[in-house]
Amino acid sequence: MSERLEQITADALKKTDGDRYLLSVAVARRVSQLQSGAEPLVEADLKTEKPVDVALKEIAQGLVEIKPQI
Repeated sequence: MSERLEQITADALKKTDGDRYLLSVAVARRVSQLQSGAEPLVEADLKTEKPVDVALKEIAQGLVEIKPQI
């Protein structure tokens, strides 16, 4: 994992108050949306970037709302 991606992951983890499970669920949901044709909320080329990386960037920037499951 590149240093830049490690920082993006750390920033995304802050959005879930350190809850890795919640982050993984949020990433999985967003990846599913991206693979189903949703437009990326950040500048990204889904032909060259992995959907997981795009989802992490979106979450790290606070563009994807994360709701804990009750």
